[in-house]
Amino acid sequence: MFGGNFAERLKFLTDMVNAHLGETERRASENIGERSGIAEAMNYSLSAGGKRIRPVLTLSFCRACGGNEENALPAACALEMVHTFSLIHDDLPCMDNDDYRRGKPSCHKAYGEAMALLAGDALLNAAYETLGSDGNLTAETRTALMRELSHWTGVAGMIGGQVIDTLYDGEFDERLLLDMYSMKTGALLKAACRMGCISAGADGNALAAAERYAEKLGLAFQIIDDILDITGDEKLLGKSVGSDAKNGKHTYASINGVERSRERAKLLTEEAYAELDIFKDSDFLKDLTMYLLERNY
Repeated sequence: MFGGNFAERLKFLTDMVNAHLGETERRASENIGERSGIAEAMNYSLSAGGKRIRPVLTLSFCRACGGNEENALPAACALEMVHTFSLIHDDLPCMDNDDYRRGKPSCHKAYGEAMALLAGDALLNAAYETLGSDGNLTAETRTALMRELSHWTGVAGMIGGQVIDTLYDGEFDERLLLDMYSMKTGALLKAACRMGCISAGADGNALAAAERYAEKLGLAFQIIDDILDITGDEKLLGKSVGSDAKNGKHTYASINGVERSRERAKLLTEEAYAELDIFKDSDFLKDLTMYLLERNY
């Protein structure tokens, strides 16, 4: 289903993000002397791989709204920094206590708990510095992007979802579980899609459709993650499978079974796909949506 055009486009956008992140990290590492260890820890996690889905969504929604992808690059990279910050902190002993991330020792295993904590904090601050220093967008647009990222990252979004996860220690009914997914996973995807629209100067209808799309996509994405924790290949995933069951965590797949979970993920993906019809240039986004449903890592 996913031919050369899709694969080439995905690689182009991923390379675009990685190049911008690399340049940002290079500048951050200059002339910091004895503090070079923090830059190394930041870059260790930021360059560890990953699908770069959030920044790719930002660039693609900018294009779908008729904007210039270059103008959305700072927002795309800021999102990836925030995502990486969240992963570093998630892996810490006080949270999920995971020793591996993307096939490598997690940041706190490689650099120590204190440095990992600081690396996450530094990446969060670097994200806002990246957004604030872009010269291609108006001050009004940069402010709107910062407001968007703050909202979906904070207690109303990603961090709020982590709070629910921490308070209930993995013991959820289905309603609370989906609420957590919507915040912990879906919120940053909403930020990604909406920030792409904002970078292009899109109207309220586009923003609302992008948010509805991301809500459905985020739930489907997390359900597929739950399935892969049961059925996935450890070499492809870069981490151990079965960790949710081992830690006594309830997931959508553990509550509903793999097959029913696949059906729900497919339905949510189809609903997300339908939200893209209002956008003029959405072929790549539609292919990406189906690609995420069918992924095996």
